[in-house]
Amino acid sequence: MTFTPVEAGALGEPEQPPPRTSNVPAAIVWMLGTLLSFSLMAISIRQLGGTLNLFELLMVRAVGGLGILFIVMAAQPSLFGSLTLRKPLVHLIRNGTHFAANICWTNAVIVLPLATVFAIEFLMPVWAGLLAVVLLGERFTPSRAGTIVLGFLGVLVILRPGIEAFQPAALGVLVASFGYAASNIATKKLIPVQSTLAIIFWMNVMQIGMALPGINLDFPARLAAHQWLWAFGLAFGGAFAHYCLTNALRVADAIVVIPLDFIRIPLIAFVGWMFYGERVDMWVFVGAGIIVLGIVWNLRGEMRKTAHSGT
Repeated sequence: MTFTPVEAGALGEPEQPPPRTSNVPAAIVWMLGTLLSFSLMAISIRQLGGTLNLFELLMVRAVGGLGILFIVMAAQPSLFGSLTLRKPLVHLIRNGTHFAANICWTNAVIVLPLATVFAIEFLMPVWAGLLAVVLLGERFTPSRAGTIVLGFLGVLVILRPGIEAFQPAALGVLVASFGYAASNIATKKLIPVQSTLAIIFWMNVMQIGMALPGINLDFPARLAAHQWLWAFGLAFGGAFAHYCLTNALRVADAIVVIPLDFIRIPLIAFVGWMFYGERVDMWVFVGAGIIVLGIVWNLRGEMRKTAHSGT
């Protein structure tokens, strides 16, 4: 399963078979790039959120991402030959669910504490495992059942519904994590017939069209000079996060990468505290830890199953 940019912190199977041995130092370096890119993207959204609406923010991200792809392809012109569109309906479903998830995630980044958004987003692999059973016919193993139970328990700890700390806007992050999981399931259908570059290219192209009805065409004129730096940060952060996360999963097993991804929570909590005066809520860390524990449990089960089948 290939990843879309993890808002997203969406983790799953790597694009290539996992390495026989994990290069942990390299994984740490790539994950550092991933974490910094996610943080840059979130801060950029916060800085632009008072000027641009949600559709305009996603237009900036899609156009900027497409621009970065064109620069890469200009350096390697042979890549243009891999852009042929195959299975357009699957692309449309994938990119539509991803776009809806982006709307929910972007809104949450603007109105919720950043650590809360990033913590609930860890539920994405839980949704992906459940959807893989329902839509792809994969086995419902005890470790997958445990992942689902611990995942939702972790979310309940974070949200604490029924008490003052509960924030209804956080439900949007749940919707976003489900949307990212659904888009990753669709990605799995595209992998046999499309390159990663083509999948990302058509994602940006289609999402430009999806964002178009919600924007004012003159919105770039509303950006002050310094805000163009944040617009670049939004586009670059989204593209580079995907690149770094993919490479982390190439050099190390997911069971190594996912605990490293947990560092996103204290990092973004520090950013929220330092720049936006957000209170550090320890229950967010506890809930995220429960979710990650379930994910690691399932990964260990899947790795043991793979090892047994290979002997």
